[in-house]
Amino acid sequence: MPAHRVLVVEDDEEIRQSLMEVLEDHGYEAVGAENGLEALDKLRAPGPQPCLIFLDLMLPRMDGRAFRQEQLQSPELASIPVVVISAFRDVVQIAREMKVSELLKKPFKLEELVSVTQRYCPTGAEVR
Repeated sequence: MPAHRVLVVEDDEEIRQSLMEVLEDHGYEAVGAENGLEALDKLRAPGPQPCLIFLDLMLPRMDGRAFRQEQLQSPELASIPVVVISAFRDVVQIAREMKVSELLKKPFKLEELVSVTQRYCPTGAEVR
């Protein structure tokens, strides 16, 4: 059975790699992007779509808000849930305006990352 794909859009390579590693350790196929433009390229490439996108707001070239606007304008991409990951002080209001599924305020616990991922991308392994 193929792993569920999760897209991590984060410009800090160390953070991006750490998040991807945790997701892979929990059975997900993690794909990373450094900015919104790279993320859109990966979403528009052939292959399975992610079941979830983790999105930082402060990104080079195309920030999280601009990425989300582009995503929502594309019918084949608009339904992919987005979880904002940010340390912005007023991030709750920003996330509401962006119409995202959830928000993880940095710093967050890795268990929170896994829990949110399992909610949107159940693998069947998390039987309770």
